[in-house]
Amino acid sequence: MDSKQEKKNGMLHAALGWLAFIAVFLILVILILHVLGQQIQVSGYSMYPTLQEGDSLILDRISYRIGRPERGDIIVFPSRYQEGVRYIKRVIALPGETVQIINGKIYVNGQVQEEPDQELIDQPGLAARQIQLAEDEYFVLGDNRSDSSDSREPGVGNVKRSEIEGKVWLRIWPLKRIGIL
Repeated sequence: MDSKQEKKNGMLHAALGWLAFIAVFLILVILILHVLGQQIQVSGYSMYPTLQEGDSLILDRISYRIGRPERGDIIVFPSRYQEGVRYIKRVIALPGETVQIINGKIYVNGQVQEEPDQELIDQPGLAARQIQLAEDEYFVLGDNRSDSSDSREPGVGNVKRSEIEGKVWLRIWPLKRIGIL
C-alpha cells in the first residue's frame, strides 16, 4: 500500500473514532438527562431575577433520594389543583421550623432572615400568623416576592417532601446566562 492510501485510511480511522466518541457522549448525555435529571423550562416571573421566562434548566431528580432539601435550594413540585402545572420555588424554612412574615421580613424560628437585594414582602398571606412546619414540610417562596404563588397562599401551602420532584441546579439556556444555580 502506498503512503497516500495509508494516510487516507488513517484519516478515515480517526474520523470514525471521533464520530464514535461523539455518539457515545450524546447517548450518555441523553441517559443522564432522562434518568438522573430532566430539562424544564421557566414559565412566568415568580423567580425573577434569578430565573426568567424561557430559561431552560436541568432538574436533579436524584439528590433528594440521598439527602434532604436545604434552605436556599430551588425546587420543583407539582400543583395540587392544576394538572400539568409545576412550581419552581426557593426553600425558605425546613421541617420542624416555624416561619412568619412580620413587617415585610421573614422570620424562621424567631430569627429574621437576612436576604440581600430582597424587597420587603407586602403580602404575608398565610404567614401573617406563625406557621409550624410538620416533619415532612417545607415553606417555599418565589424570589419575586410581590408576584409569586407560593406557601403564603392556601392553593400552594407548605410543600411535603414527597411532592418535591427535584432540585434545579443548572441553567442551560440562554447561553449568555448558562451556569450552576
